[in-house]
Amino acid sequence: MPIQFTKMHGLGNDFMVIDAINQTIKLDKPLITQWADRHFGIGFDQLLIVERPKTADTLFTYRIFNADGSEVEQCGNGARCFARFVFDKGLTSARIIPVGTASGRIVLTLTEEGDVTVNMGTPIFEPALVPFAADTASSAYTLALPQNTTPHAAITIDAVSMGNPHAVIDVEDITTAPVLALGPIIEHHPRFPKRTNVGFMQRLDAHTIHLRVFERGAGETLACGTGACAAVVSGIRRGLLSSPVIVHVRGGQLHIEWRGKPSEPVMMTGPATHVFDGVI
Repeated sequence: MPIQFTKMHGLGNDFMVIDAINQTIKLDKPLITQWADRHFGIGFDQLLIVERPKTADTLFTYRIFNADGSEVEQCGNGARCFARFVFDKGLTSARIIPVGTASGRIVLTLTEEGDVTVNMGTPIFEPALVPFAADTASSAYTLALPQNTTPHAAITIDAVSMGNPHAVIDVEDITTAPVLALGPIIEHHPRFPKRTNVGFMQRLDAHTIHLRVFERGAGETLACGTGACAAVVSGIRRGLLSSPVIVHVRGGQLHIEWRGKPSEPVMMTGPATHVFDGVI
């Protein structure tokens, strides 16, 4: 059965978006990985599915699948593309769009400038809720690394959840950071029972960072919205950064705001770009 889809990207973090309200789809892991293949399929970092709302306080349900077929809780760049998609396709005329995700309700706002602001909810630091194996909460955990896999015996990280788990690592130079070497090791580290995204953060000043992210189930991407939020939150709570913060990723830049209190939401603003529509 032919399936209509749209290819989109948020700063190079690219997505296949499917309206599952007006057409019937059947998904499985082999099909998703086939579509994700950049040589034999469409190619994407994540697949985004638009579904009918499950609660009265949302307009849609937002589901996310990584390129390896695994379903995940949250995707910030995807959320912006989700908002742009449902508005441009006429699925809603609202410019403030509450949606339900596997990690809870988030609110997407289309700005007059054409960007999308996402209320990403409040950050989570409690280790059991990240989830991360630790006896007590901290902003600096020592993570032992497997022998003979890296020159480092251990590395210091911060563990934060933005609806999905993140390990944040400070680096001096983002261009030489061991993203591809350490990324998969930390992603699958046993102290992260649901795996983790891994952010490598270089502080330029109190309001500016460079960031590279090795995403869980996708590898290094050109941008990661939840990773940008996690890095900024980590930097602010450790006294390295002050809101607002411009996050430079390989695909462009994001604007992140957080007031520094665990009860306050993280706000992310950035572009969402339509690439093409297709049928597969």
